[in-house]
Amino acid sequence: MSLAIFKQHNKPLLLLALPLLGAHLAQTGMSVADTIMAGRLSAVDLAAVAVGSSVFMPLLLLLFGTLMATTPLVAQANGAGNTSILSRTIQQAGWTSLLVILPIALILYSSRAIFDFMSVTPPVAALGAAYLKAIAWGLPAVAVFQVLRCMCEGLNHARPVLLISVAGLLLNIPLNYVLIYGELGFPKLGAVGCGYATAMSFWFMAALLGLYVHFEKHYRNFAIFNVFHGPSLKEIAAILWLGLPIGLSIFVEASLFTVITLFIGEMGRFTVAGHQVALNFTGLLFMVPLSLGLALTVKVGHAVGAKRLAEAREIAFYGIGLAFLVALVSSLFMWIAADWVVKLYSPNQQVQLLAASLIQLAVWYQISDAIQINAAGALRGYKDTRIIMLITLFSYWMIGLAGGWWLAMTDNFWGAQGVYGFWYGLIAGLSVAAAILMWRLNYTSRVHP
Repeated sequence: MSLAIFKQHNKPLLLLALPLLGAHLAQTGMSVADTIMAGRLSAVDLAAVAVGSSVFMPLLLLLFGTLMATTPLVAQANGAGNTSILSRTIQQAGWTSLLVILPIALILYSSRAIFDFMSVTPPVAALGAAYLKAIAWGLPAVAVFQVLRCMCEGLNHARPVLLISVAGLLLNIPLNYVLIYGELGFPKLGAVGCGYATAMSFWFMAALLGLYVHFEKHYRNFAIFNVFHGPSLKEIAAILWLGLPIGLSIFVEASLFTVITLFIGEMGRFTVAGHQVALNFTGLLFMVPLSLGLALTVKVGHAVGAKRLAEAREIAFYGIGLAFLVALVSSLFMWIAADWVVKLYSPNQQVQLLAASLIQLAVWYQISDAIQINAAGALRGYKDTRIIMLITLFSYWMIGLAGGWWLAMTDNFWGAQGVYGFWYGLIAGLSVAAAILMWRLNYTSRVHP
């Protein structure tokens, strides 16, 4: 990688990626706060948040990913100087979000049946289902926030999203404290309090971002809210055609962790709790390469829209190289800090020991995970989204989940590995995904017209 390429692309990419990282860390921080604060109450509450989050997060990412089609649409329109269509695009994305949140809400309200089918222990299943019903009240706010967020990020204005996400986290923590532990005259709700606190934080963030977009001078030129656009089936279908493969590919990856957590649910509350602690901590560190991948979507999309195809390829591969270096640092930190970090989540020694050993395993897939998410992000900048869904479906489910289940639950060559077998499967699945997505990016970036 030449010094000229570094100077040309490093600063613009980081100026976009760092606010995105801050926003993701703040939003993920709500999940971390839920996990830590519920874990300090009891292992059952921690396990309930674990199984509840394992259902909610993939569905939330399905919504996020589908609406993420807004980002490359806005970025390419902005790169081509065609800003007149932004108002219609944003409002049609809003109508699209309604089609997505309705089935998500139905699944959340039917979650007890899912937990029972997966043989999750009854106390954890009951509490987890109640947690999901509470958090479902925030779904409309999540949809509004995500549409406006994608618009801001597509226009290279990620800082407001960062500040508002931090504000949401700062509200979520005291709300958690009041509702989980029953302070200030409120009833002691435990894990269910986490759900209500998160839903209220979602509404707070959506209101703030809506007010910002409405009053900020920069957005007045786009006339986003000046003219009402009713739902257009043609435009909604176009957004879904581009966005659903994004949402489904992200959902496939996230649901891999969901199904693993539900399989583990029958292994007991301490195993579930330890698995959740490890997953929560590694997921927090994953926000760094994820933010770089989202920045790549915007920067590559902008260059493609402006017909600067050689520059788009340079940006894509520079971003992946940067993600590789970040993953090396992340792996080293995880290796050193695992024993210390798990003590923040739970005072239970059994939970701590299991979580620390799983984090040590996660060190081995940090590089492949960073590469695959950034290759996918660059491909989305080219609007090459459907192939990502197929690649991730094969890698995560056929290699990661099926292989992990075989290692964990069957009397194989090494004997049933329990929870560790699923984590071995994760290493294999993410590595295969990284290899195939890199091949696809190399091909797409060379032949794109």
